[in-house]
Amino acid sequence: MKRSCLLACCTLMGLGLAACGFGNSVPDPGPRTEEVQNVDLDGLLITVRGQVQVPPEATRLLADQGQALPPLGGLPLFIEEPLRMSVSDPVATFGTGSLAEDGGFSVNDVPVRDIHLSLAARVEHEGFVPSSTLIFDTAFTGTRPRTDINGARVWALPLALHEALTRAVGEEALQAHTNGQARTLLEAGFLLGRVVDEAGRPVAGARIRLDRGELADRIYYPSEDLAQVGQAGTSANGLFVYVHSGVEVETFRVSLHGSEAYLWRNAGATPGRGLVLTVFPGTTAP
Repeated sequence: MKRSCLLACCTLMGLGLAACGFGNSVPDPGPRTEEVQNVDLDGLLITVRGQVQVPPEATRLLADQGQALPPLGGLPLFIEEPLRMSVSDPVATFGTGSLAEDGGFSVNDVPVRDIHLSLAARVEHEGFVPSSTLIFDTAFTGTRPRTDINGARVWALPLALHEALTRAVGEEALQAHTNGQARTLLEAGFLLGRVVDEAGRPVAGARIRLDRGELADRIYYPSEDLAQVGQAGTSANGLFVYVHSGVEVETFRVSLHGSEAYLWRNAGATPGRGLVLTVFPGTTAP
């Protein structure tokens, strides 16, 4: 599988080979990047700046357990293409840096040439789940980044959060979705998302829509205290979990039922990894 799978995955996402090549279209870069004219995307290097945070649910969970937050300062951060990481592409990582004490980061000289669908940032260290947060999606622009990415928000998931979500989904459901191969979300592979409004506030009662209907029963909505899950809609925390099959990589697109403001987003899952996604209206994260 490897590189040939990249082309197959692009087709599954409804982008085809043309989208994997990206052509010469130049969309509006949005208010968080500087306006630029046509650029040579094959030779372009950008800087990615942002902040790594621990989700508030994890902060409360650790506090309730009498545990301190894992420190972020000095941890390595990787800028990568999550689809290519999923198929173990040896050149899927485009840049590395380290976190400041407050979780801030700036990674220079990130090449955009080989981005297929999206760009993500990953903090992988003892105490955290191996997971990446999407920070750029070609679904919005039809092209690779053409300016620096500023204000990226990246989520680091403590193991305690993964354990709580695994208990909430339950071993029976995990075994059913993976044909008995997985007992944890990480073994299965998962997507953790949050639905927010235009101001960044979590949305209760939202229902996730997938472009592949056969996967719809894999979506679960954790309760506000993370003690249980349902499949009717998000709780006050706006969270949802997609449980993967435990085999190979799977790609799909995500939006929201009943609202045209929430555009289709690229997503996917693979065993042994998590993907973190914030679902917001429009094309610019609040």
